[in-house]
Amino acid sequence: MQTELVERCKAKDRRAQLELYTKYCEGMYCVACRYIRDPDDAEDVLQDSFIKAFQRIDQFKGEVSFGAWLKKIVINKCLDFIKARKQQFVELQENTMHIVEDENWTVDDRLTIGEIKEAMAQLSEKYRLVVQLYLMEGYDHSEIAQILELSETSSRTRLLRGKGYLREILKNKKYGTGS
Repeated sequence: MQTELVERCKAKDRRAQLELYTKYCEGMYCVACRYIRDPDDAEDVLQDSFIKAFQRIDQFKGEVSFGAWLKKIVINKCLDFIKARKQQFVELQENTMHIVEDENWTVDDRLTIGEIKEAMAQLSEKYRLVVQLYLMEGYDHSEIAQILELSETSSRTRLLRGKGYLREILKNKKYGTGS
């Protein structure tokens, strides 16, 4: 069914495009909202993402699901929006720091996904983006470095610091010492 729908979209069938849009709109809007805090901006980025997807649908080869292909477009459009808006990160000697990997990172089982997302929203953007791409989207450091146009070392540093800040926010929430 999905393959047929995509093929109809490749043939510029507007009804098929509307069907794909309807099928993926809500889920991709949620993805956009994880990166773009303003709902109107997230909706604009989502619309741009669908336009780009339909313009480049011939590049979809079916190696991954259409949803995964579209999600990557949405994430990249979100990151482009953030960069265009204002973000020119200053890397504070991150390239020369020694990073210790922290692979055994867990959070209190009593915390809800909502509480974790709320805590992540409190991180500064440069840390939040890396934490989201790594923990929620499953990108590795080389992919994050390419997406955000920074070094792998910077990606690792920002993840480590971001998780540390996130841990503090969650700890304060657990013990009632924070907001």
